[in-house]
Amino acid sequence: MENWFVLNTRPKKEFQVEKLFKEGGIKVYAPKYKFEERIKPFFPGYEFIYFDYPLQYRLVKFTRGVKKVVGNSEGPIPVPEMVIEEIQAREINGLIELNKYGQEPDLNDEIEVMEGPFKGLRGLFKKELSENDRVLILLNYVSYQGQLIIEKKKIKKVFKTI
Repeated sequence: MENWFVLNTRPKKEFQVEKLFKEGGIKVYAPKYKFEERIKPFFPGYEFIYFDYPLQYRLVKFTRGVKKVVGNSEGPIPVPEMVIEEIQAREINGLIELNKYGQEPDLNDEIEVMEGPFKGLRGLFKKELSENDRVLILLNYVSYQGQLIIEKKKIKKVFKTI
């Protein structure tokens, strides 16, 4: 029966293993993210593979670069399809989007600037600007009200405590 399974690869062989399985017609999902202009595996040493266990088990297990199929003494442990879908839902243009400071703010959410010269200032999230992932926030302090355009990665959503 075909299911998703977790595959443990040899160190730094994630991309090679992914390519071999794709060329062989076996569905594989290796989540990636971008860090300092380099594409890296989101789960180093691991990826997901969709195959028929036990029919294709030996083929998968003995593919170059594969260490093992994650499981226990009874065999590989299937991963629910929902887990794969939830990881894929975090992708933008094929890469996992990392939110450095947690959940993304929605319109009119209170935010705090976390980096740069405006660190510590709070304001309201007004809108997302398309160019370079920048956002517009409204600052409102004592006798000052102004707008600030800042990189989205430098803000975090503020959660109100009761």
